[in-house]
Amino acid sequence: MQPLRSLFSEEPTVALFVDGPNVLREEFDVDLDDVRAAADELGHLVTARLYLDEHATPGLIQAAEARGFEVVVTSGDVDVKLAVDATEFALTEGLDVLAVASRDTDFKPVIEKAARTGVRTVAIAPGEHGRSDALRNAAHDARVLEE
Repeated sequence: MQPLRSLFSEEPTVALFVDGPNVLREEFDVDLDDVRAAADELGHLVTARLYLDEHATPGLIQAAEARGFEVVVTSGDVDVKLAVDATEFALTEGLDVLAVASRDTDFKPVIEKAARTGVRTVAIAPGEHGRSDALRNAAHDARVLEE
């Protein structure tokens, strides 16, 4: 597979996967623009996906789309859908960097699998008190959004 980088620029290609229910919580006061900016710093963003459950409001969906996110709404487990999609993307798209925004340890296997295949991994936490040490330690790099 030809890497995505050669199609766009010499910058590393970055895919951002955001665990909406765990990141967009009132106690974190996370701005989607900040999440996207954290991923933009890593290279050329080729996808930015926000995963939400069926209880997501139309206003949230519209706001996310206006900020350039592809919104994935699932009636099942958000974690499972995000994990499968992120792993598949990391393994099949010639990706350089996989960024996962979450505080959920469930994504540790995704980070580990991507890293074993040569993809640089970044864990983005919604705040210092919302950080998963397991994700941070599994990833090559970790970022914490300003609170």
